[in-house]
Amino acid sequence: MGTRTVVEVDGEVDVSTADALRECVHDLLDRERTDLVVDLGHVTFMDSTGLGVLVGSLKKVRLLGGRLQLVISTERVRQLFRITALLPVFTVHDTLDDALTDDGSVA
Repeated sequence: MGTRTVVEVDGEVDVSTADALRECVHDLLDRERTDLVVDLGHVTFMDSTGLGVLVGSLKKVRLLGGRLQLVISTERVRQLFRITALLPVFTVHDTLDDALTDDGSVA
């Protein structure tokens, strides 16, 4: 699987910015970086396009045998994942430190 890679996302993730996130993740996957942590701690807004990029990225990572975790430290973004029923789909952490120390084993 390789070394864990952190993708820090800031600001808005919407129809005008989501392609940049998609390209970043796909570039990492092309370089066989399949153990990803997407840090959404500084995201101020996300729409359905941004959610779609994350779901599509999760599917692609899983097909490659990798792992994609999210860091969601704000209630606003967590609520978005909760109301769209995506919270249980992802491995979600409150902090980047939590994500980086998660070895993927089931307790």
